[in-house]
Amino acid sequence: MTVRRSVLQGLALSPLAMAPELNKALAKDAGRLTIADMDVVHVLISKRKNGNGNWTLPRLRTQSGLTGLGDASQSLDDDQTLVFLKRYIDILRGRSAFDVEWFRRAVAPICAQNGGDYGRTPAAVAASAVEQCMWDIQGKALGVPCHELFGGRINDHIRVYANINRSTNDRTPAGFAANARRAIDAGFNAIKLASFDSMPHGLTDRAEIRRYMDAGVAAAQAVRDVIGGERDLLVDAHSHFNLEDGLTLARRFEPLDLYWLEEVTPRDPVENLAAINRAATMHTAGGEGIHGVKGFYPYIKAEAVDIVMPDVKVAGGMLALKNIAAMAEGAGLMCSPHGPASPIGNAAAAHVMATVPNFEIFEFAFGEVPWRSEFVDPPEQVGNSLLQLPDRPGLGYTINEKVAAKYAI
Repeated sequence: MTVRRSVLQGLALSPLAMAPELNKALAKDAGRLTIADMDVVHVLISKRKNGNGNWTLPRLRTQSGLTGLGDASQSLDDDQTLVFLKRYIDILRGRSAFDVEWFRRAVAPICAQNGGDYGRTPAAVAASAVEQCMWDIQGKALGVPCHELFGGRINDHIRVYANINRSTNDRTPAGFAANARRAIDAGFNAIKLASFDSMPHGLTDRAEIRRYMDAGVAAAQAVRDVIGGERDLLVDAHSHFNLEDGLTLARRFEPLDLYWLEEVTPRDPVENLAAINRAATMHTAGGEGIHGVKGFYPYIKAEAVDIVMPDVKVAGGMLALKNIAAMAEGAGLMCSPHGPASPIGNAAAAHVMATVPNFEIFEFAFGEVPWRSEFVDPPEQVGNSLLQLPDRPGLGYTINEKVAAKYAI
């Protein structure tokens, strides 16, 4: 009985504990896997109001110098994110890079006390990023891409849509249309915009609500006119509407043949989203701000959307993303990660989605900076609305230090 228990405890170290390569790696050089320190690459992306997305990229380092990258961007408070990153490295120092579940359990109370299952908080985003770093190190230690750690690749192509929202300075219909044209010229066949962002949340004046709704629908119509009927159009309402107005919005979008309508109302009460989902003729999507399986369970159970959108930077990391996708699969839903992220964050999510049978499409932040692809080595490859994953071990990227230094905050 003692021997059996010892064996089972050993197998619990990692999802790959039965792999001979893992045992060899552990035995050969424990220092390669023991977390020692962390530095953070922090680069300026935009000072614009609609930009809100500087990149905060922790880099875990083992005792032997092996490193792993993660993306802790867009928590809405970068300074606090850095505080939590420091707290987490203090917790993790001396542990193995394979101790993912141990780390998740260790930081769960901290995340719960600092935002709970609303995931876009510094505590949750920092934890998600450190978890990504650990998987990157594991892949490098074993000499395999991260998707091999999550069950193996079944999706050879990672289809992406161009989110043009943050790179659209002219928020008129003509401005959105012009940026959509640039995305089409760059090879994208699916375009997303969030044309209601100038609308104040909680607005009650009926005339003002109608004015903002008219302007947002007009912008989407202008984009549809530019991209034509053969390409896909996605619209994110960023939770600006109540149930009544959300139902009206869904009806008004029917002629535009949307690929999906995203986050029409706030997440709570979830019954409002479910009512819109039942009434809408197009698919609905959402969930970008939810943390963990526990947070997504009532959202999926209520049938709030057709397509769940966990964000690898918010939901708890790569293992959480896999688990949430599996829960969605069980409910008959598709999974399309939210991800206006750096190449590192996109790679983390894409490696998981390469292994997911209910993967739908993935987000790509279009046009924010001209040097995006050169920020990593090898350069990020996106063409014909497809993201190509590098086949190197781990996430497959290192940071181009010259580019990072040039745009460092």
